Amino acid sequence: MQTTEKNNDETETLNQLSQKMAQELNLQQQKKMRKPQQEPRSMTAAVLAAPITSSSGDTRIHSLDHKSSSHGTKRAAPRARQSNLPTRCSSNDATGERTNNSDMVVDSTNSEDDKKFSRPDRPQLPAHAKKDAKGNTLTSSDYYFDSYSHFSIHEEMLKDSVRTGTYQRAILNNKHLFKDKVVLDVGCGTGILSMFAAQAGAKAVYGVEMASIAVEAEKIVRANGLQDVVKIIRGKVEDIELPHDKVDVIISEWMGYFLLYESMLDTVIYARDRWLKKDGVLFPDKSTLYLAAIEDAEYKQEKIHFWESVYGFNMSCIKEQAMSEPLVDCVEYQALVSRACPILTIDLYTVTIDELDFSSMFSLPLTVNSYCHAFIAYFDVEFSKCHVKVGLSTGPGCDYTHWKQTVFYIDHELLVHAQERITGEITVKRNAHNPRDLDIKINSTYAPHHQYALPPVRQQRLYHLR
Repeated sequence: MQTTEKNNDETETLNQLSQKMAQELNLQQQKKMRKPQQEPRSMTAAVLAAPITSSSGDTRIHSLDHKSSSHGTKRAAPRARQSNLPTRCSSNDATGERTNNSDMVVDSTNSEDDKKFSRPDRPQLPAHAKKDAKGNTLTSSDYYFDSYSHFSIHEEMLKDSVRTGTYQRAILNNKHLFKDKVVLDVGCGTGILSMFAAQAGAKAVYGVEMASIAVEAEKIVRANGLQDVVKIIRGKVEDIELPHDKVDVIISEWMGYFLLYESMLDTVIYARDRWLKKDGVLFPDKSTLYLAAIEDAEYKQEKIHFWESVYGFNMSCIKEQAMSEPLVDCVEYQALVSRACPILTIDLYTVTIDELDFSSMFSLPLTVNSYCHAFIAYFDVEFSKCHVKVGLSTGPGCDYTHWKQTVFYIDHELLVHAQERITGEITVKRNAHNPRDLDIKINSTYAPHHQYALPPVRQQRLYHLR
């Protein structure tokens, strides 16, 4: 009799809990329908400012030099993908602390300077720059360079005030790092960073660009009277020669979607090992990639479930392709259901090309009772040699950037609870056929521990960033 009453009490309590959660979710949905979307919160209020504690006990504050967003929260259309573009650390624990995939252990007794200046005698060629016996590149990189030949993509990047303005502040507010120095600009595009370096007092600046925009860059340099300082060199960094054996500073805007897409960082590493002086400076020199969880029912319906019935026709065969391709788009701060977890930290002075294929464990602390439909990735970049800290973030709630965020939809939505965690592992590798593309595998587990928890939900999917 007592057992029956106890079971009835537990069942009643469970029903009450379920009803309460359903009411709360319905109330949230009604509020969204009644009220216009709010502006994304500023960085100081966002999840990005929340401290993340590593296994060593240090606390990382995820905030950098930028203002709160002035852009509306309505999703912007994703930047057009360049289809067929020729286009990364395992972790000790769930905090995302990185170890090398090749089991190479860094000797903790070495000084920072020893690690910074230890470079190979012969720079490692990026996979996309390797050639066969006849001298032909092993990947169809023409697609990549062709995509950067048209002015429109440069217009988009130049109008990205967070991107371009951050580089401008980092260079012009630190003229002591550029005065009478030799500067190399890797992938100079229109030459904007090269001209900033010239304004900062550089003695000589070499802007290297393979795409045909290099022709226009040379004209732009001349039009601004900087031709005596800035020289545009058309060619691949891996193939060219410089008038100087070594350079003092390397500047480059190498970041792609998901930080690593298009593998331009490989080329910067090659340039570092070949030309940068031992006491040289990299602009920027630090970067961190983050993962978080979001609620995104409406947009998942629009982008994924849409294929189940198109004008009454079943097109579900395309749904699998849509699920496997990450979406590059703007995500509202309010969509976050977890805090962020670092999955990759890069020090450009020491990172190797091989380390950019990586695996990392993650643990996402949930902050609300809601649903989870996807993971998102975004990154920070820092210019640590500046006398005043300068950097940018591409996270939700920050100023808009053309990198936006990268969305990975999961197969089964999760009913998540605050103070629980989603854990898992993310593995990132360059695509074997086209190393500018990325293959990203995410294994995740949600195993709540509250009294009425459902069984753990484990999911795995391979995504292709093309």
